[in-house]
Amino acid sequence: PCNTPCARFSLFVSYLILHTIRLQGSQKNDWLSLIMNNGKVFRLTKIIATLGPASEALDTIVQLIEGGVSIFRINFSHGTFEEYDRLLNTVRRASKQTGLPIAVLGDLSGPKIRVGEVVPNGIYLKGDKLVVFKKQPVVAGEATTDEANQVVFATNYPRFIDEVKPGQRVLLDDGNVHLQCIEQGGQEEHQTLTCKVVHGGLITSNKGINLPDTDLSVPALTSRDYQCADFAVEKGFDFLALSFVRSADDVRQLKDHLRARYENEAKNDTVTSNKFIPVISKIEKPQAMGDIEAIVRETDGIMVARGDLGVEMDLAEVPLLQKRIVSLCHQFGKPVIVATQMLQSMINSPGPTRAEVSDVANAIFDGVDAVMLSGETAVGKWPVEAVKIMSRIEQLTNDHVQEQTTEAKPPRELHGSKYCTVALAQGVNVIMRGIKAKLVAVWSATGGGPLHLSQNRLPRPIVAFSDNPEALRRMTLMYGLKPVYMPKPASTAEFIAQVDRQVQEKGWSEKGDPIIIVSGEPIGQVGRTNKLSIHYVGDASGI
Repeated sequence: PCNTPCARFSLFVSYLILHTIRLQGSQKNDWLSLIMNNGKVFRLTKIIATLGPASEALDTIVQLIEGGVSIFRINFSHGTFEEYDRLLNTVRRASKQTGLPIAVLGDLSGPKIRVGEVVPNGIYLKGDKLVVFKKQPVVAGEATTDEANQVVFATNYPRFIDEVKPGQRVLLDDGNVHLQCIEQGGQEEHQTLTCKVVHGGLITSNKGINLPDTDLSVPALTSRDYQCADFAVEKGFDFLALSFVRSADDVRQLKDHLRARYENEAKNDTVTSNKFIPVISKIEKPQAMGDIEAIVRETDGIMVARGDLGVEMDLAEVPLLQKRIVSLCHQFGKPVIVATQMLQSMINSPGPTRAEVSDVANAIFDGVDAVMLSGETAVGKWPVEAVKIMSRIEQLTNDHVQEQTTEAKPPRELHGSKYCTVALAQGVNVIMRGIKAKLVAVWSATGGGPLHLSQNRLPRPIVAFSDNPEALRRMTLMYGLKPVYMPKPASTAEFIAQVDRQVQEKGWSEKGDPIIIVSGEPIGQVGRTNKLSIHYVGDASGI
């Protein structure tokens, strides 16, 4: 009965769950020493943690890094620029303290529609109650605005009242409250939208509104988003996430803004080194799936944001869409992140559910570049524990993947590429299997060569050396990459000698282990990664 792939996977997940259960409630497990030893543990799949009140202190951020976090997300939907600046500086201090390159992702709010102000204790909407949306500011629940069987709300985007039609759904609080539009009334600024409560619940201030049946004219980027994008570039954020992407044009709109900013700075001789900040497109709208291939082509990375996606689409479709998006990203060689509710129960509980463990493991089996924690680390009671458990799941799952993988597949869309680095990466793929190489070492000035290696989803780690801190931070997102700082070597021979010494000192390989060296000639010149060699650790004869 254990010979089918399904049975083998079920046995592995059961093993994983049993190990995870053993971790809960204990602070002295043997595995902790393995996870905390960043020098010897290679993480193929990366962990992103969202910062918030539960994780903003320096000591906590250091613990999260030691637990396995490679990237921190700062959500621009909450807080002020002063608070974002403080969080960024704290992460940079923690990175320096741990000696590890750590990236920061700024997440643009996007055109999220929300209800306006509600009385302090909120309003419970019962079934069949009437809900009226008005364009004028109003505090929902105040006696002056309520009638016997209706409650009046304002929103942060009054124009949606013009665009929702009778019969269409209006979902509040991530779909927990379900309304249906029954009537539009009034004219211009006095226009109203009347809905009937289908499934009720408690509504408090600023809860989100989802409109799965309505095509909105709301722009992809708000004035606030433009301010946040400029702030992110000015302060040196490593990635910028674009929310509620509906088409490739939305991505181009943000890139055009960043390009215009660069051109303006170039005229004034104030160009920043991080002008080409990578854009991560968040897939959370049904409309995005109609243009998904063009979006993947245009963007620098994808985040499968299952929160709003699961609200606006049939929940049963979300796992299928996730697999389709991940597969498409692999075909185009684009990094992909899976996010939302991965260990949701750990917001209040010290341990995850069995289903959550399986969810994380399945994403890793699919070959995602990173898995992300949101509320678990931002506001949860157990932020450090959540990271440690996710790290343990990642470690065991990837150990299993490495044992089972016999062939890595290069991105389909990169076949026939004119870049020699792409061909080298595919060559590494073949040689690694043939000689059972322990790891790949690559020198890169900007991160381009390591990216091509990562795109091949190699079953062994890629140690990417660079003297460029910005490039090192941006490599933290890529599957299988371990970025390591190294002063620029004078020659390829010196690079190989330094690699040989470091892999032994850090316990990554032992004498006699075969490793693959990828570099350029002359070394350090951008776009000249053109050399592949096999090196046996400890063999100085060729150095």
